[in-house]
Amino acid sequence: MDYSQFLMMPQEIGLLVVFLLVFLYDTFMPQSTQKGLPLFSTVVFGIFMIASFLPVKEGMAFGEMFEASKATWAMKNILNIGTFIVLLQAIKWANGDFVSVRRGEFYELMLLTLFGMYLMISGRHFLIFVIGLETASLPLATLAAFEKRYYESHEAAAKYVFTAVFSSAIMLMGLSFVYGLTGTLYFSEIASSIVGDKSLLLIVALAFVISGVGYKLSLVPFHLWTADVYQGAPTMVTSYLSVISKGSAAFAFFVIMVQVFGAAYSQVWEWMLYAVIVVTITVGNLFAIRQRNLKRFLAFSSISQAGYIMLGVIAANQVGMTSMMYYILVYIFSNLAAFGVIAVIERQTGKVTTDDYNGLFKTNPWLAFVMMLAMFSLGGIPPFAGFFSKFFIFVGACNTGSVAIYVLVLIALINTIISLYYYLLVVKAMFIRQDECVIPTLKSHWTEKAGLWICALGIIFIGLISCIYTSLSDITATLNIFPN
Repeated sequence: MDYSQFLMMPQEIGLLVVFLLVFLYDTFMPQSTQKGLPLFSTVVFGIFMIASFLPVKEGMAFGEMFEASKATWAMKNILNIGTFIVLLQAIKWANGDFVSVRRGEFYELMLLTLFGMYLMISGRHFLIFVIGLETASLPLATLAAFEKRYYESHEAAAKYVFTAVFSSAIMLMGLSFVYGLTGTLYFSEIASSIVGDKSLLLIVALAFVISGVGYKLSLVPFHLWTADVYQGAPTMVTSYLSVISKGSAAFAFFVIMVQVFGAAYSQVWEWMLYAVIVVTITVGNLFAIRQRNLKRFLAFSSISQAGYIMLGVIAANQVGMTSMMYYILVYIFSNLAAFGVIAVIERQTGKVTTDDYNGLFKTNPWLAFVMMLAMFSLGGIPPFAGFFSKFFIFVGACNTGSVAIYVLVLIALINTIISLYYYLLVVKAMFIRQDECVIPTLKSHWTEKAGLWICALGIIFIGLISCIYTSLSDITATLNIFPN
């Protein structure tokens, strides 16, 4: 074995070093210094995140099972940014009375899930992909049950585990069909083997694979776990689950559908995804209107957002991938801003319903302002970043030029109007309703303020800095995964 191949994995190795440092601090440092573990973990990860922006060596490793490219490098860095914000916002929570005894496990499990997502992104063999998927999924079930004193947390973990088990079994069944058809699990070899294949077995295999990955993305009808898990899990875990996990799964899904099954695009999976996207966006929006618990509200919002992300996949081209990565970057800042505000208020008051936010601007203008930015961005209101992300994802989808895709984008645009309604309900509660605010004036920890500042600046400026999108476009232009 040529150990120089590990040089193709600088981000993975760097993340393992961060994991070991956190583990050693948690295990061997005296009890009197344990309160500094959250800040230590965040600082070390921040250093790693900055170092990860250094250029990486491109190529294939480990028998072409692992790919290091500019696109995988960029996607991992996007996930690093989101993870850093979550870790920063979680410092005060991790030092709370009920969490402090397990604070080390929180950071170790979160870093472990991120490592699994790295493997999902770079895997070019289904064995590596499945290992990464399970490495990312199983620790998240533990994190969902982290606050053991709450029944809802136990329920969230149980539902997540059972759904993960069944979805993995379905996906593995589909992969067994793929292996039976092609005799290989390499992405590139599968792609060359199914050219011209329109067999029923391929259609069933594709449906099973879409089902397995659709669970990670909360696509309808694989979304039933989402609202209960988001509500029952600790808010910091929910925020991580809603953006980081979804971002890695979306990128891996794009690669699998385009590189592996691109030859069967028009015959098999194009119409499958059309139906899934329409139902996902519509169901997510309609159910979000009915929610009063803000965590369940954002759960159905994230289901709808997953449908918009899939518009990049349906484009199956370089513009589609660029738009999808840009959308994920903007979504990270927008969603983490909303969850950051919810976490601050929930930690100090336990309030998580929309009615509790009536008149919030009177007592906590900064928190109300950040939540307003998040809602405007998620709704796609200009000039915030969410408007540009939706614009580019629609343009990427329309770039295919088919009548069906125009109809699909039109349905997505109509759903955007519906989403504006329920996002603005939150803004109305905070700024317009004259009810007596039940949330007193709160004092946020400096790390929570820093996280909210980062998110707010991202929402305001990412859409206005054109070099971000053009840089992603230059990166994805180097890919050679699209069907001719």
